[in-house]
Amino acid sequence: MGSGAAVSAVLVEADRASGVAVVTLNRPERLNAIDLAMADELVSTWQELRFDDGVRAIVLTGAGERAFCTGIDRDAVVPQPGSPYAQDDPLLGVGPKANDLWKPVVAAVRGMACGGAFYLLGEAEFVVADTTAAFFDPHTTYGMVSAYESVLMAQRAPYGEIARMALMGTAERISARRAYEVGLVSELVPEGGALEAATACAAVVAGHPARAVEGTVRALWAASEAGRAQGVAQAPHLIALGNATAEEQARLFAARRREYRPR
Repeated sequence: MGSGAAVSAVLVEADRASGVAVVTLNRPERLNAIDLAMADELVSTWQELRFDDGVRAIVLTGAGERAFCTGIDRDAVVPQPGSPYAQDDPLLGVGPKANDLWKPVVAAVRGMACGGAFYLLGEAEFVVADTTAAFFDPHTTYGMVSAYESVLMAQRAPYGEIARMALMGTAERISARRAYEVGLVSELVPEGGALEAATACAAVVAGHPARAVEGTVRALWAASEAGRAQGVAQAPHLIALGNATAEEQARLFAARRREYRPR
């Protein structure tokens, strides 16, 4: 678990006095898109934090000013088995809950959060965002089924809001203000203030007895586990049936319109 190596795609800085660790997605030149190396680093990070009793709460954020995370890096090559009944998704294991980490995670969002970023936001306890934050799901625009992302995010905001985001694709972005109004974001702060505000929240939580906190996180997750498990079970089949070919996806991406409507 690195504490500041510039070459690392995931940085971890732990404050032993407060018990808070800040995990930073560190590929700002790629809008913090997740490549296979970063995916592996995230798994290692969550696994190490599970065993670090000095860390009692975590803040997850992205480096730079433009994006929290923009999902999987489009240049990432993901080998797939030949069988239509098997599909490998490198983002399925990048979240804290996927790695059996029940310490609370607060997400601090600045700039864009889209697509595969929802694997991470969907496994955070709550989201703090600044006024530059914007949320959208580009899958349908590029001929892909928004399956895992929609299943996770449907637990975080009203169905209609998540359905609209998933179906409108790149044509719309949910503004930070709208995200706060519908409950996707729990606190809205001025530009540049998300990390500080999220860290302050995490410090309060870290000051409570750890076992009670982790038990509460597990109970909250269990409250929506049945519906989420059913959705996740359906996801591979829906993706196999609904996704366009890689060639068609590339064509749609190249032909994409840059304009979008903020709301």
